[in-house]
Amino acid sequence: MGDLRGSTRVRILGWVLIPVLVVLVISWIAAWSLLMQGVDDRIDTELRGEVSELRLLAERGIDEKTGLPFTDVRSLLDQHIQRSIPDPNETMFVMVDGEVETRTSDDPPVRLDLDPVLLDQVRDVQDVTLGDLETTSGDVRWIAVPVEAGGQRGIFIVGIFADLEGADVATIMGRFAAIGLGSLVLAAGLAWFVAGRLLSPLRHMRDTAHEISETDLTRRIPVGDTGGDEVADLARTFNEMLDRLSEAFAAQRAFIDDAGHELRTPLTIVQGHLELLEDDPVQRAATLELVLDELSRMNRIVRDLQALTKANQPGFVHPEPVELGGLLDELLVKAGALGDQHWELAHRDRGIVVVDRQRVTQAMLQLAANAARHSPHDGSIHIGGRIVGDTVELFVADSGPGIPPQDRDAVTQRFSRGSTVDPGAEGAGLGLALVTAIAQAHHGHLDIGDSELGGAEMRMVLPAHAVNHTFAGTRS
Repeated sequence: MGDLRGSTRVRILGWVLIPVLVVLVISWIAAWSLLMQGVDDRIDTELRGEVSELRLLAERGIDEKTGLPFTDVRSLLDQHIQRSIPDPNETMFVMVDGEVETRTSDDPPVRLDLDPVLLDQVRDVQDVTLGDLETTSGDVRWIAVPVEAGGQRGIFIVGIFADLEGADVATIMGRFAAIGLGSLVLAAGLAWFVAGRLLSPLRHMRDTAHEISETDLTRRIPVGDTGGDEVADLARTFNEMLDRLSEAFAAQRAFIDDAGHELRTPLTIVQGHLELLEDDPVQRAATLELVLDELSRMNRIVRDLQALTKANQPGFVHPEPVELGGLLDELLVKAGALGDQHWELAHRDRGIVVVDRQRVTQAMLQLAANAARHSPHDGSIHIGGRIVGDTVELFVADSGPGIPPQDRDAVTQRFSRGSTVDPGAEGAGLGLALVTAIAQAHHGHLDIGDSELGGAEMRMVLPAHAVNHTFAGTRS
């Protein structure tokens, strides 16, 4: 049994540490690559910034010696380099007619103006040129800017020691590696300890089972919750483990239910339009565009599903100017595939509102799907939007049974359903919670009331920041 326990303990340790090690290595490589790419991008940006400053001086600058625009290269470059203050790990120098004229007063790790390899590379450049140079202090990223005026030819050269610029990254990544290694050792110790604790009850169960087989075949291992022996403790521990597993499976089922709940609506739209797809090129192009839009929205739903329950998460919505009338037309077309009720655009204001188009579409189609689910097949469903002052009201009204006033606050909570909903009906009671989250992320809210059609009216009230809106009647 000792060998078995040791072997199992090692396997558990391996199952824990190998994935952790793989994740740490991948994370380290990815972080290193991203940080170094950021250093390279920053260096190139700084070099191009020097080019812009020189061009600006050449085009608009005044020669401090004459008070007039520059007429010769030497004066231009001398004045520019005198004004330039190199950043750490940066150096600059000037060549006129092929010879080094002057340089900044910094003390670089390597004098680039004395490097024959670099001087040969930049002496004859005709255009702005970027390059790399290996030195005793590592890689240098340089840029050469040729300037010609008054029969003279000058070159402005800026060099940045890239390896020195990336030294902080190397330090950070070294610390990251040390922390990761320490975490790995800590995880190993914790996993070893936990594995031993998990396997220890097996020895007691084996001893008890061995005693039963050797002393009295009529005895049974006590597994009652009220027992006080070690096996009863093991039974209770096992039950607690089952409770934890049950919670884990419940969370997994909830996640799958959330995903299905959100993806069912766009899938229905895609399926409905593809089933009705004809050979007409115009209709086919429009349908394909709509399908691609829905597929893009599904991809975003999957990526942000967990964020839907965290309305205060940064990046939850991305507001942008949206033409309200066009959005309502699009919603009517998409909602028509959710049910065979009579769909009507009951109110269509036009104007520019600042909202997240995909999130608002997601919320409105969720409301439309709810309306279709609770309305009779021959009933009516109205969709509309109106601009009221500084707000935009987007609504869906149905001809279903409505929502009792006492249930209206509760149904906007996660996994809560109205008292009039059949307990066996599909859905997890998440839809209105998601709509509420989207409305609140826009600094708005969801109102629930009675519709003129006899059912419920769901109305999202959002800040509009609208301009030039007009009323355009109804459409079905």
